Amino acid sequence: MSTTAFVDRIDPFAKRSLKKKTKKSQGSSRYRNSQDVELQPLPLLKDVPASEQEDLFIRKLRQCCVAFDFMDPVADLKGKEVKRCTLNELVDYITGGRGVLTEPVYPEIIKMISANLFRTLPPSENPDFDPEEDDPTLEASWPHLQLVYEFFLRFLESSDFQPTIGKRVIDQKFVLQLLELFDSEDPRERDFLKTVLHRIYGNFLGLRAF
Repeated sequence: MSTTAFVDRIDPFAKRSLKKKTKKSQGSSRYRNSQDVELQPLPLLKDVPASEQEDLFIRKLRQCCVAFDFMDPVADLKGKEVKRCTLNELVDYITGGRGVLTEPVYPEIIKMISANLFRTLPPSENPDFDPEEDDPTLEASWPHLQLVYEFFLRFLESSDFQPTIGKRVIDQKFVLQLLELFDSEDPRERDFLKTVLHRIYGNFLGLRAF
């Protein structure tokens, strides 16, 4: 399949004639409640013995499952910064570390990615949105989402990545949820999605049909 055909197939904005889905507003239940325990920085992975790194890696992945409301720029500033720093650390950890992608971390990684990426997109302010002519609505939570996408790509591109383990958690349902995110008006997100799907299809030939 040519690159142009691939992009046309997975990016609904590449074919303007495709019917756009009706979207609902994103509920506040996705975000951290003010009554929840505030995120606290965990020790750095490089500062703990190798025997403790897997457990700490998983704890950090679970910590990054917490979503914050970026529509309120002054809410949870400390928690947002803790998560941003943790995501940056996780990107560096799987990029520079060898043997860090052990079998138990695969489902935890996909849970974290799913918790951040899979969300109800806000309704389009312009139902006839044309990415070539109209200004897009940018994703407010991009400071975190960008790092999650970066982490996802480093995970898929790692020399330690094992498709035989990955296929247990990256399945048809997961790919279909990724495809739904092409309804995002943010071009930065759609660009990441194209690259992510190329990597997934490269690792899992059986998922190319979806």
